[in-house]
Amino acid sequence: MSFFNSILSALGIGSAEAAEAPVAAEASATTATATAITVVDVVAKLEGLAASHAEKLNWKVSIVDLLKLLGLDSSLTARKGLAAELGCSAQAMEDSAQMNVWLHKAVMQKLAQNGGNIPQELLD
Repeated sequence: MSFFNSILSALGIGSAEAAEAPVAAEASATTATATAITVVDVVAKLEGLAASHAEKLNWKVSIVDLLKLLGLDSSLTARKGLAAELGCSAQAMEDSAQMNVWLHKAVMQKLAQNGGNIPQELLD
């Protein structure tokens, strides 16, 4: 399972197979029935997790806090792996602060693409 699929799973969004192969699903649409994407209120889910978390985590701007809140590995190595998986440039990955900002935005956008209801202010 990819790291991003672990994020989807932790939030209860879609299936791992659907997230990994949207093109394959489109290609086979002539032979199979398409499955609708279920919309998940990501903010409500994360705020609920944050309310019961021991640490005060700023998941709305920090990729590290977002990963911690979901109970996932937030180490630099894990974040670099996720950044590579999502297509971060090598130049951005050389600067961890720049990579983290890019990564948070990319994760929010990918969550929205996979059925997460993300407010516009978290996508900009």
